[in-house]
Amino acid sequence: MRVDCLERMKTTQEYFAHYEAIAAVSGQMLAAARGGEWSELKALQGTYRELIDQLKQVDSGSDLDDNARARKLDLVKKILADDAAIRDLTSPSLARLSALFTVNRPARVLKKMIGLR
Repeated sequence: MRVDCLERMKTTQEYFAHYEAIAAVSGQMLAAARGGEWSELKALQGTYRELIDQLKQVDSGSDLDDNARARKLDLVKKILADDAAIRDLTSPSLARLSALFTVNRPARVLKKMIGLR
């Protein structure tokens, strides 16, 4: 029984180590995008993908307690926020379009895009 508990703890620690590594790399990717270091961003994307693939293999498979769920949620929110900021930096035209859709109704934006009044 004790061995099973220790094994689960090890698996959960590995699980969070991967989430933390992904969050760290996403932060590095955002810094590279902000600095216009596109070759660095591309290299980090490869590392990011590898970590995501590894995460799928170390999935804890066990129920997380409230603290662990909150920790996971914080990490996922950071990763997603970094991803959104990177997309805005790499695709400024999409960011502008997204801003238009949030301010105006989509139909009005589409009419404006195709030149209708």
